[in-house]
Amino acid sequence: MSRATAADPGPLASRLLAWFRTHGRHDLPWQRDIDPYRVWVSEIMLQQTQVATVIPYFERFLARFPNVRELASAAQDDVLALWSGLGYYARARNLHRAAQIVVERYGGELPTDLDALVELPGIGRSTGAAILALATGRRLAILDGNVKRVLARYHAVHGWPGEPAVERALWALAERHTPHEHVADYTQAIMDLGATLCTRARPACTVCPLVDDCRAAREGTQAKFPAPRPKRVRRRRRVAVLVVRDASGRVLLERRPASGVWGGLHSLPELELVESSDRAASCEAALTSAATAWCVRQLGARPVASARELATIEHAFTHFDLDLTPWLLEIGDSPAVVKDRDDWHWYEAGKEPRVGIPAPVAALLSSLDDRIG
Repeated sequence: MSRATAADPGPLASRLLAWFRTHGRHDLPWQRDIDPYRVWVSEIMLQQTQVATVIPYFERFLARFPNVRELASAAQDDVLALWSGLGYYARARNLHRAAQIVVERYGGELPTDLDALVELPGIGRSTGAAILALATGRRLAILDGNVKRVLARYHAVHGWPGEPAVERALWALAERHTPHEHVADYTQAIMDLGATLCTRARPACTVCPLVDDCRAAREGTQAKFPAPRPKRVRRRRRVAVLVVRDASGRVLLERRPASGVWGGLHSLPELELVESSDRAASCEAALTSAATAWCVRQLGARPVASARELATIEHAFTHFDLDLTPWLLEIGDSPAVVKDRDDWHWYEAGKEPRVGIPAPVAALLSSLDDRIG
């Protein structure tokens, strides 16, 4: 296999660019009317999320926030509402805060200096380089998950890419292979290759433009690269969520803390469940009492007309599993105290929510009548 140099990135770049001209993706929404803002929003949305999922979110987001100033001046709830269902909500909070910083410090223009760009919330080295490479054609190497997989297989780089030494080695390879011309096309090409051909499972090596020089393909060891993250024991968290419903059918939502799971979104109020497999009647009675007491304490709702458990919802996060056990609390008229709190919101079925709601909670709310039976 020929070796690339800083002056000559070698066959990887030239073959990849030739493949991209014919087989690459050229009609994605963020590839039209290219500017740094559109590329930035797309790169943040694409972190750990597939292109097909991102496209409708991107189009709705840009229709509502067509430029950085519109985004910066928006309420966080408006931003999170458009992000609902896309997951990894810290991305939306960081994007919003970064837009405000861009307006405050840079006059509404995204900085073109990589060091300044990566100082913004939510933009790391690879994302910042991708924004500048795709939007301005600057020669900057990227190293997202797709690129790590391509380079790890092409060079048979052993070890989990999250290990500092392995990551440094991959960065060095990314720098070496990035060409001096057609950088935007190359950047999109290597991401496309990883997303469409050099996939994690069942890579399409027979039609890959890099197969002749790929060590993993030549040795039949594609499945070994990149090495997986060392296994960790998955935790399971059990939480009771309170579906507080008033006489008109509205459900109370509560804003979650800015950090942590579903940070900044509106969700159902929670009661921690005891970590036990015992679901005896005494446990159910204690939870019924605790749920009713919460409603009386927080809302002054007296009496609670009924309190009963609904079917548990299972939801998987990256590192743990969550069991949500909904408790339906039927109350009378909406307590006036709720109107005085900006961290609470009444959700009305059939209406577009004005706040961000986590996907499993949104699914629960949309099917609540069926669940109640």
